[in-house]
Amino acid sequence: MIGGSCFCGAIAFELSAPPVVMGTCHCSRCRKAGASTIVFVKRETFRWLRGEEFVARCEPEPPFKFARCFCRKCGTALGEPLSGEDAFPIAANCLDDDPVVRNAFHEFVSAKPAWYDICDGAKQFQEHPVK
Repeated sequence: MIGGSCFCGAIAFELSAPPVVMGTCHCSRCRKAGASTIVFVKRETFRWLRGEEFVARCEPEPPFKFARCFCRKCGTALGEPLSGEDAFPIAANCLDDDPVVRNAFHEFVSAKPAWYDICDGAKQFQEHPVK
């Protein structure tokens, strides 16, 4: 099991299997949300332990479509655990245990701030990678 929680501990969850992939987004929205590095998890591996009632959701303005979730008590960025999708992103900063996967890509490198140096060998995409 891989545990996860917010800063204040009001929210806790667990993953019964490692995430599918880890990646880092350098767009300003992800940076400002405090969730640049994310892991994608399968819905069937995710289980709330406590605090789902403390999850707040911030809806995006068009043309953006992904809502962001955070703890309403401490503000910890959570990713998108309220998504209805079969797989969804969780902010890697919430994981309390080793997720097993390592960073596989960097997206929106064109928006990366000058003060941030990419120091791993993961693939880099100037914008969002295309399948």
